[in-house]
Amino acid sequence: MNKLIIVSLVTLVLLLIDWYVWQAVKVSVQNTSQNTQNFIKYFFWGLTILTLSGLWLYNFTNPDLLGKNLRTIILVGVFMNYFSKIFAVLFLIIDDLGRLIRWIASKFSGSTSQGVNSQHPIATNTISRSEFLMKTAVVAGTIPAVAMTWGIISGAHDYRVRRVKLSLANLPKEFDGLRIAQISDIHSGSFFNRVAVKGGIEMLLAEKPDMVFFTGDLVNNQAPEVQEYIDIFNKVKAPLGVFSTLGNHDYGDYVQWDSAFAKNQNLKDLKHAHKVLGWDLLTDEHRFLEQNGEKLAIIGVQNISGQNRFHTYGNLEKAYNGTEEAPVKLLLSHDPTHWDKEVNTKYKDIDVMFSGHTHGTQFGITIGDKTWSPAQYAYKQWAGLYEEGNQKLYVNRGYGYIGYPGRIGMPPEITVFELKKA
Repeated sequence: MNKLIIVSLVTLVLLLIDWYVWQAVKVSVQNTSQNTQNFIKYFFWGLTILTLSGLWLYNFTNPDLLGKNLRTIILVGVFMNYFSKIFAVLFLIIDDLGRLIRWIASKFSGSTSQGVNSQHPIATNTISRSEFLMKTAVVAGTIPAVAMTWGIISGAHDYRVRRVKLSLANLPKEFDGLRIAQISDIHSGSFFNRVAVKGGIEMLLAEKPDMVFFTGDLVNNQAPEVQEYIDIFNKVKAPLGVFSTLGNHDYGDYVQWDSAFAKNQNLKDLKHAHKVLGWDLLTDEHRFLEQNGEKLAIIGVQNISGQNRFHTYGNLEKAYNGTEEAPVKLLLSHDPTHWDKEVNTKYKDIDVMFSGHTHGTQFGITIGDKTWSPAQYAYKQWAGLYEEGNQKLYVNRGYGYIGYPGRIGMPPEITVFELKKA
C-alpha cells in the first residue's frame, strides 16, 4: 500500500482517539473557569497538531535534514501521547458499553432513560456519560504520560550499583575476593546526556574492580553511533583487563544496507571500536587469568539466542575448547536464553554466565523484595541472579536504553561481583 495512504489512515485513527478522549476531558473540566477550559482545549489540540505534524515530517522529510535526535523526539512524542490516551480510551469504552447495555435494557423494559444519570436529564434517546468514569479515564491517561516523562528526565541515567557475591565451589584461593564489574547494553546511539553517561562511568571506576565485563550491544545499529562516546568509555580500565563481547544489535540486522559489503564493513568498524576503547573483544574465544600457577578461564561468544527471532552467530564449542583445565570458567554471552539452550545442559563446568539483552524492558514495579516487569513474560531469566545446581547466570539490566529513551522502576545497572570460595 502507498506510504501516503498508510500515514493518512494512521493519522485518521489517531484523530479519532483524540476526539474520543476529548469528550472526557471536556466533562472533567466543565466546572472550571472559562479561561481554564480554553487553556486546556488549546493545549490538548495544540499537542495533537504538534504530534501529528511530527509524524508526517518523520515519514516525508529527508532523515539527514531532520537529524537523529529530532527523529527520536518525534517517535517518542507520538508514542507517549497515544500510549497514554489508550488507557483513557479503555475506561471510556467500559463506560460506553455500560450505557449501551442500560439503554437496550430500558427499551425492552419500556422504561425511559431518564434517571440513568440524574445530573443530566435525558431529552433524546442517548444516555449521558458517567462523569466519574470520564474523570477516571482522564486520570488513567495522565498517569502514564507523567510516568514516562519522569522516566526520561530522571530514570534514563539513574545509574545504580548492585553488589553480588558469587560463591564458587572450585574457586582457587588465589582468586578469592576477585572483584568484577559488569555493564551491558550501552546502546550509545540512544544517549542524549553526555554528562550523565560520564557520571555513570565514574561510578563504575570508583568501585575499583579488578576487571570489567561488557556483555554486548555497544550500539543500536551502526558503528559510528559510538564515536561521540569513545572518550568516555575508553576510561573504563581495570588492572586485569576489560573483556567484551557482541550483542544482537551490534550486527546491524535491524537497518537496510546498500549491500552485504556495507553491512560487513559496519561489523568490522564496530569490532575496531572495541579495540580503540582498549577492550579485549572475545568472539568465540577465551583468555586465561593466572595467579601462582592457578587458572581462571574467561570465555566470550558472539550472540547466541534460544529464541528464533534473534540471530545466532556464536559458537560456544569453539570458544570453550582448550579451557578444560581451568577449575573455574566465566562465560560472557549477551542473550540469557543461551543459558537454557546449551550452557546448563552441555557445559556443566561453566560456573557463571554473564548476560544482558533484556533491559528488564526498562520498566518495573518493585514492592518489598519483589519486582514485576513485562520482561518476565518474554524471558525465563530476565534480571538478576539465577542458579541451577552449581551453575549461575546473572542478567544485567543494562546501562543504556533503546526505543523509549527512559526507564521507569528499572534503573540502569552497574554490577559489581565478588568471587568467594564456597
